[in-house]
Amino acid sequence: MDIKVRDRFTELWKRYFNDASLPLAFQFTDDAAKAPRASKPKGHRCIIADLGLVKRGKSLLFDSENLGCMGSRRYLGFAGSLCPEFNYFLSCGIPGKVEGERYKKSPEMVGEFMQKSTFMDAPKSNIVFRRWDMLMEDDEPEVVIFLERPDVIAGLYTLSNYDRSDPFSVITPFGSACMTTMMYPLLEGRNENPRSVLGLWDPSARPFVPPGTLSLSMPFKRLLALIEFMEESFLSTPTWEMIQHRIK
Repeated sequence: MDIKVRDRFTELWKRYFNDASLPLAFQFTDDAAKAPRASKPKGHRCIIADLGLVKRGKSLLFDSENLGCMGSRRYLGFAGSLCPEFNYFLSCGIPGKVEGERYKKSPEMVGEFMQKSTFMDAPKSNIVFRRWDMLMEDDEPEVVIFLERPDVIAGLYTLSNYDRSDPFSVITPFGSACMTTMMYPLLEGRNENPRSVLGLWDPSARPFVPPGTLSLSMPFKRLLALIEFMEESFLSTPTWEMIQHRIK
C-alpha cells in the first residue's frame, strides 16, 4: 500500500465529504498476526456488526472459525456450502425445524438463484479489515467499503460513473449484506472494467447499522482510478457544495 495514496485520498475525502466516515478496506492474508483476531462468537453474529468496530478504528482478523454466520463463511470463500436447508431458510422455512426469512417466494426459486450466482474460494487462510487511515505500507487492500448516508453514497455513485459511458457502472445485485459489500466487489475486481456495488439492503443486517446507512463497495484498483479525477469532477461544483453543507 502506497502511504502517499492513502493520505492523498484522506485529504480529498475531507475536502469534499467533510466529516463523513472514512471507508474500510479488507485483504486476504496467511499472516495470522497481521491484525487482532476477532473473538469467536458463542452463537450467530453478523459480520456487519463487526464492521462497526472496524469503522471505529479497530482492525480485525477473521478465519473460518470466528466468522459468526454461515453466509459470511460461504460468501467470503471459507466454506464450500451452506446448510442443507438453506433453500427453505431463505424462503418459506420448514414448520417446527427451520424459520424462513421469506426473502424468496419458494425453495425452488432459491435454488435457481444460487445456480445463477457466482461464488469464490478464499485465496488465503485469513481476512483482515482495517479503516482506511489505519492501512499500513505492507497492506494490500482488495476491496474498499463505504458505509454512509444517502448524500455521501450519492456522491460516490456519481463519481463511479464519471469516467464511464456505460449506464451500469454501479450495480445493486440481490444478496445478503456480506454478498453486496464484500463478495460481489471482490468478483468485480477480476474484471477489466470493474463496477462499484451498491448494497446493504438486507433486512437481516440493517439492525446492525445506523438508520439511513447504505454501502457502496468497489475493488481497490477502482478507487485508485476515482482518486485521479475527484478534483476535476462535479465535486468541485456549486451543485455538490449544496449537498456537502448537509454532510455533518
